[in-house]
Amino acid sequence: MNLPSRLFSRALGLLVIAVPLCQAAGSDYDLIVRNGHVIDGTGSPWYAADVAVKQGRVAAIGKLDAASATRIIDAHGQVVAPGFIDMLGQSELTLLVDPRAPSKIFQGITTEITGEGESVAPLNDAMIKANQSSYDHYHLKADWHTLGEYFGRLEKQGIGINLATYIGATSVREMVIGYRDRAPTRDELRKMEELVADRRADRPRRGGRAFRRHLCHAHARRRRRRDGRTG
Repeated sequence: MNLPSRLFSRALGLLVIAVPLCQAAGSDYDLIVRNGHVIDGTGSPWYAADVAVKQGRVAAIGKLDAASATRIIDAHGQVVAPGFIDMLGQSELTLLVDPRAPSKIFQGITTEITGEGESVAPLNDAMIKANQSSYDHYHLKADWHTLGEYFGRLEKQGIGINLATYIGATSVREMVIGYRDRAPTRDELRKMEELVADRRADRPRRGGRAFRRHLCHAHARRRRRRDGRTG
């Protein structure tokens, strides 16, 4: 294993064993992570640098020996990297149970994309009834029907990671056709298209980011065979 690979494999150690060395009042930054090996996500090799954070954002990267901070972490021998993105997460319900998302944060994941096949919304009463066992398992009441309502609930309680969702093709079919294994009529297909357009326009920060499908469900496979369309 080469040096960058060894260092990258130890990235999690920064989350686990980094210890604050000092605290100071009237500082330049809220946090400085010193002496780390920075992997910045651009594809370039790691480089030695300090990283300063102010008001929740990276404010400076470089040799910051003269700068002060309220908190300083010595990351000697550790990797400092942007948060990882989970491109196929399924935490949309568990975030309502434990919004801190420790299983993500402790792996360095700070953003999750969800909504493959089925998405947390749109929902109708029949879909809520069909999925009631899942809500009961988490002791949740499904009090949302749209993505806007779901994200409104998340914003109200707060969450520990960033979350974005696709609009699941299976969910759109279930909204219009239900769980029957058949191709949609022209009218039904038009309603699906309108539903996707409505969800994507459901407030800029609360709508679906894109349309996504998978072929695990029988009616999703039928969509590929007979509709002649892709997601």
